[in-house]
Amino acid sequence: MTELAIPGQAGAPAAESDLMVRAEQVHKSFGSIEVLKGIDLEVRPGEVACLLGPSGSGKSTFLRCINHLEKINAGRIWVDGELIGYRERGGKLHEMREKEVAAQRRSIGMVFQRFNLFPHKTALENVTEAPLLVRKEKRAEVRDRAAALLERVGLGDRLHSYPSQLSGGQQQRVAIARALAMQPKLMLFDEPTSALDPELVGEVLDVMKDLARDGMTMIVVTHEIGFAREVGDSLVFMDGGVVVERGNPREVIADPKHERTKAFLAKVL
Repeated sequence: MTELAIPGQAGAPAAESDLMVRAEQVHKSFGSIEVLKGIDLEVRPGEVACLLGPSGSGKSTFLRCINHLEKINAGRIWVDGELIGYRERGGKLHEMREKEVAAQRRSIGMVFQRFNLFPHKTALENVTEAPLLVRKEKRAEVRDRAAALLERVGLGDRLHSYPSQLSGGQQQRVAIARALAMQPKLMLFDEPTSALDPELVGEVLDVMKDLARDGMTMIVVTHEIGFAREVGDSLVFMDGGVVVERGNPREVIADPKHERTKAFLAKVL
């Protein structure tokens, strides 16, 4: 199994029990290009953390590291107190087998920029697929939960529609319902509205706001400043693979302290 470098003192204490996500000095490189240069992040249960920054700043890469879709080169990430992707032995981290990593991912929902729905399956079938195949749940129970989730995201009348019969916003809402069908403890959103026509953005953000009101822990990579201001509990501004500024979204947006944050917000507000 692959060993991972651990910056700092070996045998660091486990994540505090009151944190849903804790990232410690996360590094990630693609070849000679260092994309993440020591990212630290803490997210508490029920918190909505928004990641802002220009394209290429490492936001999406970091999000994918949280559920080990990208393997980190150094550092550690815990979700709900569990070290993700690795086991520690003798002060070194050893990569888990893919089957073990897949089991960890079951409690982490992820919604991508592109909807990635099965084109040959209906909305209902897309939502029931993972609980049936991965969790081996009973079909009747899964179907009822999927129908309720589609109703929740405003698609109760489109259960039997195929992706080609749905708008982009509707497809993204199916994708959110599909992630929720696995009953995750954490939801990751990677610019979920960036592929949508402007008039469809609101319907997806409304679903995400509803999830936030219900206490879902969420980490959202977004350029939707209004969403970050209204819904976010914390805001992290990244650039060049590092965290430039963090704080309360309303305070950071209204009065950024770092010149790089000021320049970015001046262009997007």
